[in-house]
Amino acid sequence: MAPSTPKVAAAAARHAPVATIERSPEQRALEVLRGAFARFERVAISFSGAEDVVLIDLAARVLGDEDVPVFSLDTGRLHAQTYRFLETVRGHFAVDLDVLAPDAEEVARLVRAKGLFSFYEDGHGECCAIRKIQPLRRKLAHLDAWITGQRSDQSATRADLPVEQKDLAFSTASHPITKFNPLSGWTGSDVWAYIRRRQLPYNSLHDQGFVSIGCEPCTRPIGPHQHERDGRWWWENATDKECGLHAQNVSRPVRFVGS
Repeated sequence: MAPSTPKVAAAAARHAPVATIERSPEQRALEVLRGAFARFERVAISFSGAEDVVLIDLAARVLGDEDVPVFSLDTGRLHAQTYRFLETVRGHFAVDLDVLAPDAEEVARLVRAKGLFSFYEDGHGECCAIRKIQPLRRKLAHLDAWITGQRSDQSATRADLPVEQKDLAFSTASHPITKFNPLSGWTGSDVWAYIRRRQLPYNSLHDQGFVSIGCEPCTRPIGPHQHERDGRWWWENATDKECGLHAQNVSRPVRFVGS
């Protein structure tokens, strides 16, 4: 074979595919968080589980010594292990964790009318609206953006989840809200590899077969071949397994909250 001439080599180089450097899920998540904190002053991380521990740790790497803004919803029906986990996270990261509670009168009204377990009969929507949606709505009234640990592989309702979106469930005409999902492209394995590598705390219920953890009456451990969301609201259809915090994942047309 004849040796390649400089002209031939140059032509081959022009037509060769351009090598690209694939960013890791961690790098992409860090970029999303940098953008969120740069663009919004009133922004906070919604914390509840393993994904959110990853988010807090990533955010601490972005913000340095500044406090990471974090809030969590205390429905009053969480597992004892989850309450202990909240305090472990508070101490591990030295964050000022804003724990939000539902309106006591609204909870009392529901319990008087329907008892403590009405969701097994008529769905979880009403209970979640009082214990989760209303406290979140009050919190978001003071924020312009929030950050969630949703992943696109978690359920059928999240398959097309973008890393950034307008929150159509809670935005109003006078107060638009942006939602960031930095872990949208992560898998469960990505999350746990990060937790192990960074030696982060996690809810002890994960060691008992719980994968996706919510309120105690609505969460149970799953078997080895079940999907991680099978343990949430197991008596309902897979397409209904959103509590309303991420209503736009399932609502068509999208409903707005507020005026």
